[in-house]
Amino acid sequence: MVSTALGALAWLVGLRLPGMALAHAIGERIVCAVRLTEDCREEPALRAANGPEVAALLRDHAPALLYEEGMTALPVDFRECRSDACAEGPESGPVIRSQQGLRTVAFTHVIDCRAGHVVRTEVWGGNCSGRRAGNLYLQYWLYYPGSATAEGSTPLKRTIRRVSRLLGHSSYHPDDWEGYQVRIGPGGSSARATAHHRYSYDLDRPLLPYTLRRDRGRWRLEGVPTPVNGWGPEGDDYYISGGSHAGTARMRGGVSRTTKDGRLVLIPLETIPGRDRYSFAVSPPWRKRVYFDPEYAGTD
Repeated sequence: MVSTALGALAWLVGLRLPGMALAHAIGERIVCAVRLTEDCREEPALRAANGPEVAALLRDHAPALLYEEGMTALPVDFRECRSDACAEGPESGPVIRSQQGLRTVAFTHVIDCRAGHVVRTEVWGGNCSGRRAGNLYLQYWLYYPGSATAEGSTPLKRTIRRVSRLLGHSSYHPDDWEGYQVRIGPGGSSARATAHHRYSYDLDRPLLPYTLRRDRGRWRLEGVPTPVNGWGPEGDDYYISGGSHAGTARMRGGVSRTTKDGRLVLIPLETIPGRDRYSFAVSPPWRKRVYFDPEYAGTD
């Protein structure tokens, strides 16, 4: 039924009849409703900032957020919330909004190094040199009002924070920007996530460079592949640790709640007016080196 309605709408658009702007807007709402997305009102901005093709890729590659068991913080829009209290969400089940009704948000940024797009990318400072050439990079940035490294989601987090503060090395600091990134190239797609000043794919991979495997009755040493700069095969999940919000691009640990990719609101950073007027305790994405160099190994 929806397909038929949209087909008729497309035919009418071709006729350029009066009132078609309204009809087109209604058609967009129908599509959003069918897709069960939370950000119908953000879709036009996503397309305006990136074009329809890349906007669709941003939506298709957006990860499902998997929160560590016991974690209650949610990524929110920093223009609406700058305190831990307004970013708290339910402790279990599917999560779409905070307890105060704020949407679960990921800010997006794109570095397009594909043929035909390099010049436009380099105009604003994007780096498409070397191994970056031919790739499309999709960045998803999550903002939390605070970070509590080493506190995790345990009942001892208040004690850890109090003791660390007394020792002069507080486990808590205001503002936290974490990210999930996707690299789409001729050979497939890869993903990585920010984790303690670097990028991670899977924190559970073996610490030793070799593992012992049995093959046809014989034991042999087999090399363990190490992701370069944190890149590994893209999946659909972004696992987020409690406290520090460090992440991995591969499922690990216990999960008690999730935000499905279709329910994650995507807001292009380029569309935020006066973003430099906001001050943060840590560097926001648009002041990070990786915002311009998508292969950079650090998060500064």
